[in-house]
Formats: sequence, C-alpha cells, structure tokens
Amino acid sequence: NDLIEQRQAGAHPDDEQQAFEQFMQQFGDFFPENPQNLDELLQQMAQRMAAMQAMMNSMTPEQRAQLQQLSDQLLDDMDLRWQMDQLGRNLQGMFPQEGWGQSYEFQGDEGMGMGQAMQTMQELGDLDQLENLLRNATNPGALAEADMNRVRELMGDDAANSLEKLAQLTKMLEDSGLIQQKEGKLELTPKGLRKIGNNALRDLFSKLAKDKMGQHQMDNLGQGHERTYETKQYEFGDPFNLDLHRTIRNAIRRNGAQTPVQLTPEDFEIERTEHVTRSSTVLMLDLSMSMPMRDNFLPAKKVAMALHSLITSQFPRDYMGLVGFSETAYELTAAQLPEVSWDFAYGTNMHHGFTLARKMLARQTGTKQIIMITDGEPTAHITPRGDVFFNYPPVQETVEATLREVVRCTRDGIRINTFMLDADYGLRSFIEKLSSINRGRAFFTNHENLGDYVLVDFIEHKKQLARGRGNRRAG
Repeated sequence: NDLIEQRQAGAHPDDEQQAFEQFMQQFGDFFPENPQNLDELLQQMAQRMAAMQAMMNSMTPEQRAQLQQLSDQLLDDMDLRWQMDQLGRNLQGMFPQEGWGQSYEFQGDEGMGMGQAMQTMQELGDLDQLENLLRNATNPGALAEADMNRVRELMGDDAANSLEKLAQLTKMLEDSGLIQQKEGKLELTPKGLRKIGNNALRDLFSKLAKDKMGQHQMDNLGQGHERTYETKQYEFGDPFNLDLHRTIRNAIRRNGAQTPVQLTPEDFEIERTEHVTRSSTVLMLDLSMSMPMRDNFLPAKKVAMALHSLITSQFPRDYMGLVGFSETAYELTAAQLPEVSWDFAYGTNMHHGFTLARKMLARQTGTKQIIMITDGEPTAHITPRGDVFFNYPPVQETVEATLREVVRCTRDGIRINTFMLDADYGLRSFIEKLSSINRGRAFFTNHENLGDYVLVDFIEHKKQLARGRGNRRAG
C-alpha cells in the first residue's frame, strides 16, 4: 500500500525503484516469480487476489463460510484487515481486467488443496484473459499484446508460435502497403485489393488451356481511346491523332532537310487506336446459406474478385457493379468484396437483386448485362407493400414476381447471363423460363469450373461486341 501511495503522490521513478528493491529484499521470498519492478509486482499480486476471489466465488455457501472463518482468525488484527481490504480495492481499480467477479464450476471425486486450487484458479483466469484478447482483437496485430511466455505455459509452443506469426504477418502486410489501420480495424488498401484480385485472376486463367483462351486480345482496330502504338497515313474521316515525329519525318523525306519544314496532307501520319467497346456489367452474387453449405461460396467470391480485376485492369472504360442477395439484395463496393461473407438468413431473393441491378445499370451506357451466380431457386421476393415474402419450396407468387422483373430488365436492353451451381430440376426449370424471356445465356457448372465459364464468357462477349461494331463500321 505504501508503494502505491508513493506512486499516486508522484514519486520520482528512481525513488520508486529504490523503494521497490527494499520491499523485495524484505518480502521477496513470497514472490518466486521474481518481479523486476513495481508494475510486475502489482500485477502478480492482483492475479493472486483475483484467483483467491474466483475460488471464493466458486465455492458452496458452506465452504465459503468455513474459509471466511479461517480468514477472520488469521486477520484478527484490525489494522492488518484494513490494509488487506485497502490493497484489494487498489488492485481491483488498477487491474479490472483480472476477472474479480469470475467463478467456475468443478466436477470430480478428488478434492484439491488450497495451493492447488489457487494455482488452478490463476490458470483459469489467465485462460479467460487470453480468450477475451482473442475474441476482442480487431486485427491480428493486437495479438502481439499477449504474454507469449504465458501462452506457451498454458497452450503450448504451437499456439504461441502461431500467434507470433500472425502478429509478424500483420506487420509485414502493413509495411508493404497492402493493409492499413482504420478506426481500430485492419482494412485492405487499394493496392491490397488489386493484389488479391490479380492473384485470383491469375489462378483462374492458369487453369485454362491456351488454345481455348489465347491472350484474350481483341484485334479490331478503329476509333477508340486505347493506343496501339501503330500508325497509318491520315485519311479523310479519321480521328486526327497526329503522330508528330512520323509526320515531320515524312516531310523531310519528301523535301529534304531544309527549314522551315513544309508539311502537306500527304505527310500526315496518325496513331491507330484500338476499337473500344464499352460494357456495363452488374455481378449478382448469391449470399444465401446454401452457398457455403455446398462449398460454393468461396469459389464464387474468388470469381467475383477475378472478374473485377479483369475489368478494371483490361477494360478500364467498362462499368462493373456488385450486388449481393439472399433474403434481400444490397449493393456492394469493390472494397467490401474481400470481406463479404454469406448471410445468416434464409431466402434467395433474385427479384430484389434484379430490381437493384436494373436501377444501377440505368445510370450507365454501353452494352448492359447482369451476371448472376447462384445455386438456388427464387424463394423470396419484395411484396408491393415493401415486405419480404419467403417460402420454401418456391411458390408461384415469388416466381412470377421474379419473372416480371426479368421482363423489365429485357425491356431496358439488359441481358441476363446465369451461372448455376449444382442445379437441380427446380432451378433448371426456372432458368429456362428466364432465358426464354430474356434471351440470355445459361450455364450449368460446379464450383471447380465456375471461373472458367464466367471469365471465358465475359471475354468472348467483349470479342463479339468488337466484331459487331467493326462489321458495322466496315459496312
């Protein structure tokens, strides 16, 4: 208590350390842990007193009364009792996380002595603190706050090594600029998001045969915005993207090296531009409970990230929106995609998903399409009153509401391409109705081949658009 009072009074650190060393010379035998400073001493005492309190809380009323009687006999001195009470209050205020109100239930035929019981209570208290640290850690970097020596004692070397590696990995990712701390939570940086998407894209493309995909390039040239670093002689009607270097060189070849350089229209050489076709795509990702239950969720999420990476890197003029749907549908941002998980709710609300995707595409230009990845029939829809209606198996009301939204998408020129995972008869039947209305494509696949289907179809779609515009331009 005197040491605590000196600290509260603002004692100099050197004076505090000297007083601590004098205390340890007199009472050090009671502290085999060998604390090196006042903070370590107080924490060890707090752990002991909290363990004693937990043991008292865990006893039956009769056992508590017996132990209290023994304590009263040992603390017959009123001043000593007051000092102990004062120390307990001070330590509770300084170390509230030690679990002073904790209690445990014990079972078994063998009893425990006081020493063994105290040690057990202290170990249980340490385990509680470690559990709270793990549960409340907002990021793996917070795991570095754990006492690794104590973790080794309680849980073994493997657990301690794993925690250390997680903390080190977090620091490495922060140093490389892939993650950052934001409002007490780790978040991916734009660089980190691109890295994950590119890795997913590379993994999926590496599975495809080269003769099937080639290099995914469009060879059509025409008016656009992407430079090809090729040139041609200017013709009437061409965009005037003049290559100054080649134009002047043509004039010098014609007239010789004289100044000023005399230019004529025959000298003009312009840069070719790649024939650019703009697409607007909304990816609808099924987040219902059936997706993880059938091992479909993670492959579908990987495809979503790969498609986003493909569009942003290779087709930067394109638009890509993201919609997650289960009981209801909601828009997702690219930054949310790495962390998105399935919803703990029943329902596959395609109706709401199509409605939201259609509104998102209404603000965009170019060829419009919806790519839907799902493994279930429509089992939910939004009623005219705005409520969610759910029923399994699907009822006609939900199917009709969903198909009415498909009709609206079709009228707005939106093509719906569906990728069905583990499709049963009911899903196949519904998708056939959808495709007959919308004229979109339907693919029956599984989680192992989903990426092949989605990425190949998207690129083939881009090629078809390019060929179509190129033919119209030639005509």
